[in-house]
Amino acid sequence: MTYCLAMRLKEGLVFCSDSRTNAGIDNVSAYSKMHRFSLEGSRHFTLLSAGNLATTQAVVKKLRTDMTQSGPSLRTVSTMQEAVDYVGVVNALVQRQQSERDAAHTNFEATFIFGGQIAGQKPEIFMVYPQGNYIHESREHPFLQIGEIKYGKPILDRVVSPELDLERAARCALVSMNSTMRSNATVGPPIDLLICRRNVFDEGRFLHLGEDDAFLQAIGQCWSEGLIQALETLPKFPWETTADAQAVSHVYPFPPSS
Repeated sequence: MTYCLAMRLKEGLVFCSDSRTNAGIDNVSAYSKMHRFSLEGSRHFTLLSAGNLATTQAVVKKLRTDMTQSGPSLRTVSTMQEAVDYVGVVNALVQRQQSERDAAHTNFEATFIFGGQIAGQKPEIFMVYPQGNYIHESREHPFLQIGEIKYGKPILDRVVSPELDLERAARCALVSMNSTMRSNATVGPPIDLLICRRNVFDEGRFLHLGEDDAFLQAIGQCWSEGLIQALETLPKFPWETTADAQAVSHVYPFPPSS
């Protein structure tokens, strides 16, 4: 399983992905699901992947190879629309090629989040489906998710808006990832986080956070403690008294944060 998300904000883009892959309980490994493509000074693109690992690796390899040759590529497209159309075509082509060589009816489907910016145009993010079609984010829904999305979605729904600054949005992405990892063991570190400021065509601010990373652990600890504190400040029921509250707290103590 996988969890990846991207946000489009007024200040730029935020991408976040886990690295755990699972082919059974005795075959758990880590592969980065964040793939970056850039031409410094003119464009940058980021691809987040979910689905069949052979397909995603083949898609990434073709995208990189095409950039070194003549013909359509992320180097030659003139708009983000052309770029995502091209990624969708490559995705569908690779899946078809994989299926034609397979006699075991393996599921070769892959889904991607693709985003970036071309100089002179606005940043954009898209979700690319296995069939090659895609959707983009909206002002009312300025983030996209793929993989195990349900555990990390509530915080995004409550907090993320286009006006949110990039650093707060990035911390929100890590909280969303932390919530997912706590609830689903098939999503796990290392966590890749990328912040791309609007109209800045460099490598962005990139973090690769391992399981023992102090910053990643602090994010999870602070979020757990904050939730407990928030619960304590919720309005009391009309029938509650100090004695009742103490009795309930004794019977149902809060678990220690981890």
